[in-house]
Amino acid sequence: MFDNAKGCFEYETYHEGENKILRIYLEKCAFPPSIEYNETCMARVIDALLENSGVTIILLTQLREYEYDFSQTMLLREVALLYKRINRDERFAFSRLVVDPVHERYIHGSYAQFQRLISKRLKEDPFAAFVELKRLERREKTKLDTAVDEQQKQSQRFFVQMMEEVTKSIEQLKIIAMLMPYNAEYVLGKREVYGNVFHPITRPDFMYTKLISDFPDGDLVDSYTFTTGNDECEVNVFNFSDDVKTMYHLTPPEFQFEEEVYELLDDAKRIMAEHKPTREEFVDPQRMREVFFNIGKDLLQDLIDHKKMKLSEEKVEQLAQALLRYTVGFGLIELLLADPKIQDVNVNSPNGELPIFIVHQDYGDCYTNIYPTHLEVESWATKLRLISGRPLDEANPILDTELKVEGFSSRVAALTAPLNPSGLAFSFRRHRDYPWTFPLYIQPKTRYMNDITAGLLSFLIDNNAAILIAGTRSSGKSSLLGSFLVEIMRKARIITIEDTFELPQEALRKLGYNLESLKVASALSAPGSEVDPSIGIRPTLRLGDSAIFVGEVRSKEAIALFEAMRVGAAANVVAGTIHADSPYGVFDRVVNDIGVPRTSFKAIDIIVVTNPVISGLKKYKRILRITEVRKEWNDDPLKEGGFVDLMVYNPSTDQLEITDELRNGDSDILKRMAGLVKEFAGDWDAVWENIQLRADCKRAIVELATEFNDAAILEADFVTKANDVFHLVSDRVKEKTGKLDSGLIFLEYNDWLRREVKKRKME
Repeated sequence: MFDNAKGCFEYETYHEGENKILRIYLEKCAFPPSIEYNETCMARVIDALLENSGVTIILLTQLREYEYDFSQTMLLREVALLYKRINRDERFAFSRLVVDPVHERYIHGSYAQFQRLISKRLKEDPFAAFVELKRLERREKTKLDTAVDEQQKQSQRFFVQMMEEVTKSIEQLKIIAMLMPYNAEYVLGKREVYGNVFHPITRPDFMYTKLISDFPDGDLVDSYTFTTGNDECEVNVFNFSDDVKTMYHLTPPEFQFEEEVYELLDDAKRIMAEHKPTREEFVDPQRMREVFFNIGKDLLQDLIDHKKMKLSEEKVEQLAQALLRYTVGFGLIELLLADPKIQDVNVNSPNGELPIFIVHQDYGDCYTNIYPTHLEVESWATKLRLISGRPLDEANPILDTELKVEGFSSRVAALTAPLNPSGLAFSFRRHRDYPWTFPLYIQPKTRYMNDITAGLLSFLIDNNAAILIAGTRSSGKSSLLGSFLVEIMRKARIITIEDTFELPQEALRKLGYNLESLKVASALSAPGSEVDPSIGIRPTLRLGDSAIFVGEVRSKEAIALFEAMRVGAAANVVAGTIHADSPYGVFDRVVNDIGVPRTSFKAIDIIVVTNPVISGLKKYKRILRITEVRKEWNDDPLKEGGFVDLMVYNPSTDQLEITDELRNGDSDILKRMAGLVKEFAGDWDAVWENIQLRADCKRAIVELATEFNDAAILEADFVTKANDVFHLVSDRVKEKTGKLDSGLIFLEYNDWLRREVKKRKME
């Protein structure tokens, strides 16, 4: 329904899921759309609640949309119900007070004040009404002693009893109980006190996503900004004394625009919304974004000229970026993923009722101040269907794809009914802007591995091991696999096979790697035009001498992968990831679940287990185990000694430590590798010395990064150069001395490192 009688204050009610929403349109109103800071607005809202029962959410619109959730709406409904009861109760009528008409004049003035408080003030400002009633009650009690006769005293007593009953009823309101702790500092009529109980979720009209702009009552533990394009976003992180949860509070640039700019963006969005992007346009999402950015910029400039506004070129570009985000883009999700400290963004159903959740590199699991609406998540689903070319519907309730936007890329998993009956759910896994490197993993603030771990893995990769990285979800498997790619010499050819691109292929190509990326069908998707994973792996064996990296082993493609491992043994490294939490878990999954023959399982040389470790409320990712798979067993590698740990994580030292088997050279895999290298054959000390040399070289990079306060030298751009130099220096020393002299190699390598870092500083 619409309330046209009140002019500016029009409203309608409608149902959305389990909620009954009261939407109030205040565009024509002179007063601001704020229940907490405007008494007229509060009074009008309570009037609307009196006329409409069962409301659970209140929405006020005036350029922005302000949503008062269920708990806040219940506070106002309770006030409305009490107001209705008091003002309809004949026991509080003036006629009930007058015992003798002669004494009417004694209480008439006080009763008029009482009536004003319960009929007007209670709706506008219930806390002020309560305070004034308590004061009036105290004054009227003193009049009992000065009454001229018993009739007057009786009338006065009735009046005091009436006020006591009303005041007690108001005092029992939940909103009054919540405001009482602020009573000492309260100044009558000042509405700031309501800011302690009302925290509307707000958004401009051009947005669908809702956002709580007010800070919570918690401890601010961190504050920082990050930039994306022309936008600067502010982040504040809060902890709470009585809650284990952490809040990530984002203030996007569009929440700092002037009101006239909101109107401008609203107009521009309405015009752009008339064009619905086609599947063909989404084939190249980046190109489409460039086109829409330019269209939006031109449109905004036309509107600015028409409205005779004056905005700088930089401001117009900022508005064009915001317009792009809320038309063909993914809204505030894009700003979250642009934060380099965010690793995962999760959107749960039912949509609109729950905030977005994130995983932060410093604070772990957090909830945010952002609430995506049903309309918003539906638009994301449509865009992901167009970008991926994959279905997301009742017949295909799972969609895996990737999202690439300038400034970030991410893997996206989407779920819908019937698998997720309560709505749409999304998980965005943010890819790091650059590949992880061993020095990045070694640095003190990460401590994912130590230098000797890096040395051992470097040796294994250089000597063509077949490696599976095992771990649970979000354990860092794909990131570690990507760091393996950085360790491969750039002259080697690399083939990657993934159903959703996660490995840092584009970054590696820019660094000069010879890399071919193949994309196969998701194991969870319905049959279609995409190539089956098992078929996709087999052609790689005919593409010449290549290192083969498989993004994730999920099902029957494992059979082809193990074929690749057997063929690739001693020719080039073959590596992949798998969901499992131990070496035997890998065996159980691969052999018993997927059906790979035991003899084929033996093609694995090394299993690296990575998983989070828990310390109090925090989780840290660590490599927990490096295990070799021996070949002399028949049925059960665990019972028959087929698994031999080379390194095992010690939680007391928070370090991956060398086992006696590795220390004593009791490793069939390393001995086999040594047998293929002239300098290592039959000489375990030479093998171990080379592993230690590689560890020293990785540690030297980390130490220089600390010494020169230059974190950039830990990144792939510098590390790949350092790896090249390591191989060149090793080859040069071998030619000079006839052996791999570790001391000379490190001396020359370290000298190059220092020269290179100093040169970077001078540049």
